[in-house]
Amino acid sequence: MTQAIAQVAAIAATALFIFALYWMNDPKTARRGVYAGVLGMAVAVLATWVQPQIVHHGWILAAIAAGFVVGVPLSRVPLTAVPQRTALSHAFGGLAAGLVGAAEFSLWLREGPGGAQFTTFRTSALVVEVILGFLTFTGSLMAAGKLQEVRWIPQRPVTYPGQNFVNLGVLGAALVLGVLLVLHPTAPAARTVFPVIMGLATLFGVLLIIPIGGADMPTVISILNAYAGLSAVAMGFVLDNKLLVTAGALDGSSGLILSIIMCRAMNRSFANVLFGAFGTVQKVKVIGEQKEWKQESIEGAAQLLEQARLVVIIPGYGMAVAQAQHKVRELYDQLTKRGVTVQFAIHPVAGRMPGHMNVLLAEANIPYTALVEMDEINPEMSQCDVALVIGANDVVNPAARYATGSPIYGMPIIDADKAKTVLAIKRSKNPGFAGIDNELYVKDNTWMLFGDAKQVIGDLVKQFAGGGLH
Repeated sequence: MTQAIAQVAAIAATALFIFALYWMNDPKTARRGVYAGVLGMAVAVLATWVQPQIVHHGWILAAIAAGFVVGVPLSRVPLTAVPQRTALSHAFGGLAAGLVGAAEFSLWLREGPGGAQFTTFRTSALVVEVILGFLTFTGSLMAAGKLQEVRWIPQRPVTYPGQNFVNLGVLGAALVLGVLLVLHPTAPAARTVFPVIMGLATLFGVLLIIPIGGADMPTVISILNAYAGLSAVAMGFVLDNKLLVTAGALDGSSGLILSIIMCRAMNRSFANVLFGAFGTVQKVKVIGEQKEWKQESIEGAAQLLEQARLVVIIPGYGMAVAQAQHKVRELYDQLTKRGVTVQFAIHPVAGRMPGHMNVLLAEANIPYTALVEMDEINPEMSQCDVALVIGANDVVNPAARYATGSPIYGMPIIDADKAKTVLAIKRSKNPGFAGIDNELYVKDNTWMLFGDAKQVIGDLVKQFAGGGLH
């Protein structure tokens, strides 16, 4: 009877996970999707807990309590810190898979070489679980550190000669030892080989992330998500848990699909993201006249916005850092109240995680209907009176269209330069994460508003609300 209940619960949990992914495709049903995912996980835990072979309930309760102690504070981070919180979640998932794999192998050894556990398939799954789990753990920690701008973890790529050979060598050594372990799981050397595999996987996770710059973090996070899901699939095969296989497959496949979408949005391959050291500062050769940046006043910018019929706001990481989304909502309200049509152009890789800009704007209660994807907004940019760029850099750089030597060459961008007037809010003249200057800022139709995005947008709102403009 217990087994039948567990199987029905597993089917229900799987269905809830599938519906969760489906509903989260649309902002209108995303909240429902989150609730479905939470309910599905609760059902999955209970379905596993009621199995008759589960006898140490005290340890399970202690683990759940520890999860709440860590999880509740993490759930309260500001939305600007969601990317690094997501990376930490992947780190915990990878660590859990790696530790379960290590515990299972230790249990197999204690049961002795005569047991049926050392099959080729299960041992192979165990090796995959451990390698993916531990590289996801350290890789995700490094990604979180880069996103959090931890002092001792550089934001820019850290590169050195022969780096890719070293990285592939470390991974290759772990795989070779894994194959040897699969072929001879009961050999005396297995007790030594297994910890070495764990150590190499842990090291590879660090080496994998240090040459990757902050601009690639959205793709890296989704790739790590795929790794965490695949490690869960392998763990499901090791533990003979069908529900874990299904849940991990959904997680891994969604992460992989998202990674493909992100790479296409940047016109780059997985190999280029993982081994291309994107973000290294480039020395750009100046050809012809070097144009100056033109600066606009708050009063002048407010007049341009008020006189416009169509304003397209292009948010980027600068908006997230400044936590300016609520001020942006106030500006949106002031403009729409005056009959100005306002749309938000969303680039797939703007920010530090997939959907980062959508989440921030949703927090500020900006209508979903005002958010327009890049492919839909670009044909309208020539009709745009004012393009307001808030902290975006590489995703609006015209050099992506023609500069063959640029690291962003071929990357689809939002055609901000085709607007009649461009107002660009930027903290300084420093280049973006791609490490190159943005040609948009020296265009004849571009005017700069230097300063913190929250402060600049707040000053614009004051011009509308406080008496400067009516």
